[in-house]
Amino acid sequence: MTASGQRGFTLVEVLIALGITAFVSMIAYTSISTVITSVATLRDNGDRAIEINRAWAILSRDLREFAPRPVRDEFGDTEPALAGGRANRFLLSLSRAGWHNPHGHPRSNLQRINYRLEDDELLRDSYFVLDRAGDTEAQTVVLLEGVEDMQLAFLGSLEQIRFESRSTNVDTANWAEDWVTDTSNPEAVPQPPQAVEIRLQLQDWGEMRRIYALPPL
Repeated sequence: MTASGQRGFTLVEVLIALGITAFVSMIAYTSISTVITSVATLRDNGDRAIEINRAWAILSRDLREFAPRPVRDEFGDTEPALAGGRANRFLLSLSRAGWHNPHGHPRSNLQRINYRLEDDELLRDSYFVLDRAGDTEAQTVVLLEGVEDMQLAFLGSLEQIRFESRSTNVDTANWAEDWVTDTSNPEAVPQPPQAVEIRLQLQDWGEMRRIYALPPL
């Protein structure tokens, strides 16, 4: 007892109080850490979703603006207006319209585009001219990272359209895997397909699939 009649805390009581404080602090820290981790995960997923949607938007725009204009490559050979698949030089090559020219440069509003996969990156090449020379260089941008594979299928005729059993989904099993010039007749440039299916295998989001009907010629 003190002179005023009040008793101080014992050592055991102090240790118990410290233990309770430490326990509560640990719970609070764990909760805050979980919240911070969740927020960071949501932010990363949101950023990834934006990247993926942007890549699809550019792909969609290029195919929506498809133009039936064959080109000459840097070797002087004719490339179809649209070509693609694993047998092609690039996974997807096409001519597109709608190339904006706000500064009025003396050039066409058509543009040649190539898509290719390199080191898990989906790359997009574009050229300032349609018919390339030996020294023509492409402008290359990384369209999307974390892409394990890109597969394409091409619909040659509307008569080939089939639907999956008891579904409205288009069955592309009978579509052509390659759309290229016949090597036995290189002068016969193939006509564009009616539609193109693109499948992207992403490291984090798995497979994504879209089908594009090409503009009527």
